[in-house]
Amino acid sequence: MRKTVSISLPPMEASDATLVKRAAAADAGVQAKRVTGYSIQKRSIDSRSRQPKVVMQLEVFIDEKVEERTAFDPQLRDVTNAPHIVIVGAGPAGLFGALRAISLGYKPIVLERGKDVRRRRRDLAAMNKEGIVNAESNYCFGEGGAGTYSDGKLYTRSTKRGNVQRILQLFHHFGADERILYEAHPHIGTNKLPHIITAMREQVIACGGEVLFEKKLTDILLDGDAIAGVKTVDGETIPTRVVVLATGHSARDIFALLHYKKIEIEAKPFALGVRIEHPQQLIDKIQYHCDLRGDYLPPASYSVVAQEYGRGVFSFCMCPGGIIAPAATAPGEVVVNGWSPSKRNNPYANSGTVVAVDERDYAAYGFTGPLAGIQYQQMVEQKAFAIGGGKLVAPAQRMGDFVDGKISSTLPNCSYLPGVHSAAIKDVLPKEVSEALRKAVVDFGKKMRGYFTNDALLVATESRTSSPVRIPRDKDTLQHTQIKGLYPCAEGAGYAGGIVSAAIDGERCVESAINHLS
Repeated sequence: MRKTVSISLPPMEASDATLVKRAAAADAGVQAKRVTGYSIQKRSIDSRSRQPKVVMQLEVFIDEKVEERTAFDPQLRDVTNAPHIVIVGAGPAGLFGALRAISLGYKPIVLERGKDVRRRRRDLAAMNKEGIVNAESNYCFGEGGAGTYSDGKLYTRSTKRGNVQRILQLFHHFGADERILYEAHPHIGTNKLPHIITAMREQVIACGGEVLFEKKLTDILLDGDAIAGVKTVDGETIPTRVVVLATGHSARDIFALLHYKKIEIEAKPFALGVRIEHPQQLIDKIQYHCDLRGDYLPPASYSVVAQEYGRGVFSFCMCPGGIIAPAATAPGEVVVNGWSPSKRNNPYANSGTVVAVDERDYAAYGFTGPLAGIQYQQMVEQKAFAIGGGKLVAPAQRMGDFVDGKISSTLPNCSYLPGVHSAAIKDVLPKEVSEALRKAVVDFGKKMRGYFTNDALLVATESRTSSPVRIPRDKDTLQHTQIKGLYPCAEGAGYAGGIVSAAIDGERCVESAINHLS
């Protein structure tokens, strides 16, 4: 017999299989000796009270043999001689789209402007140690896209858009820990993601697909209002009737190409601000209501949101036990992002803390038209570079000093490897962003006692939260509203907001493109 039960235990007890089994038996109304084992279906931390609890939903086996979790079959096949589909970008949308194409009997040809994971590491080291940006190989461009070096958070609310569990099962199939299948906020870790991404690429190739690196898209060829092919940086032309455009939110040259070819795009709102870094021990104390977290609770995270002067201000991509990393995609700009290793064992907690901006803000600085959001974004990133002093050194300011309008005389230790320079954040950010942020951090401190502290550091700029451009598409067919066979996809097109939602959108666009072909 099997029964589903829900139990809540202190963290230390939740780590002991014998005590978990005893609690499960009690909830199931049977003697503990009758419980032969259990399988975790869901697991989360409830830290609302002063004594945090681990909440678990279990499938309990009673008087019968324990069955292992059913192995996932991705249903991949040999597509060497199958009709092809062109996918531009090898991020989450592109790779999951490629795997979906294979399962449906089509050969994916994936064009990636950057390098594979192994060679990409050298360019990331040059950014961190020397402040050198390779415009084609960085934290945003290369195998796995920005997702490879973005912590591997797999939490999404996009359940209405596709099969989230299938995406998690695919990650597990290619090497992610089983815990991602049941944790409330699943996370892989930047140190483990490269191996998983490599395994996905090798599987695509083993099935007869192609993943081509340093193969930047330079032109989209049209036959009237329909896709006829693509051209790459080396001059090669690839004939195709469909293109799944999964280039990510930082491919500014692609937006410029579409605009030049009069393929419709439009400016959209996004959010811009800073990375805020606290000591992880402080965040643990705030969230878990204790001086020391101990070994049985994970490093604490947080999520905050406010409305200030009519603008949304919110935390974004919170990284417990993480670091701040340089995410610029061109020389002369400073952009920061955050990530964590799988153990989340660094002494810092950082989170993007950003303010919503839109077309009215762009116009106030003289930026209009479909590329206005990009121009506004670049303006801030280039100002951060100038104020930081070059070599990706980032402007930074203590939180209390930012609110009081004082330049910080000293800065606390910071995880950002290129280094930080004491500066007034208000001189980097547009006034409308700085003022909303200044009020928000004080209000966040009222919600999280201890959050507002001069030991926290603001590091500018967090500006790649989402694409400042939307590529319009039909809501049912997912095809561009103007060009037949063009499928704008995921974050770069304005339709996703993270690894899982991008992967889901990649699968959906490939399915629609194949329907178009057939």
